[in-house]
Formats: sequence, C-alpha cells, structure tokens
Amino acid sequence: MSANVKTVQGDLQPVGFQQITNLAASTGLTLPPAGARMALIQAIGQAISWRDDGTAPTATVGMQIAVGQTLTYTGPLAALKMIQAAASATANITYYA
Repeated sequence: MSANVKTVQGDLQPVGFQQITNLAASTGLTLPPAGARMALIQAIGQAISWRDDGTAPTATVGMQIAVGQTLTYTGPLAALKMIQAAASATANITYYA
C-alpha cells in the first residue's frame, strides 16, 4: 500500500470540498460546512506549513505537509491556519461529519 493512500473512517460522511489556491499569506479554512468535524488536507504543487495554536505559520515555521501528502485534521477547524512553503502551493480539502 502506498504511503499516499488515506483511509477515512467508515462512520464519517463527506460534507464538502474546498480548494485554496492562494496561500501566500496565512490562511484559515474558509468553507467548513456546518457539522464538519474532520478535514482531510492535501498539499499540491508545493509543501504547506500549518499551525493551530493561535500563531500564524510561516513558510519555514510550522508543521509541514509535503507535496502529495495529506493531513487528517480532527482539531478545531477554525483554529487551523496554513501558508505555502514556496510559491504556487494549493490545498485540497475534503470535510467530513
């Protein structure tokens, strides 16, 4: 099994999708649907730095999502902030309830 393959728990239901193409500045999740309790976030094009501790990430400070990798985030969705590590990063996000 490839390290890039993610399995979503069978009791979760997809409730929305979002693509963020402008990550030049620290950006939060702008479209979490009501009832969403998990976000599956994939970095496309460039790595993404993220933080959820109330401090904005920078291109070099924060947790990293490598290109093609995913983050399964189950913390408070409103607290998550992301920024590109280099120009042209995109975040694909699927929300689950």
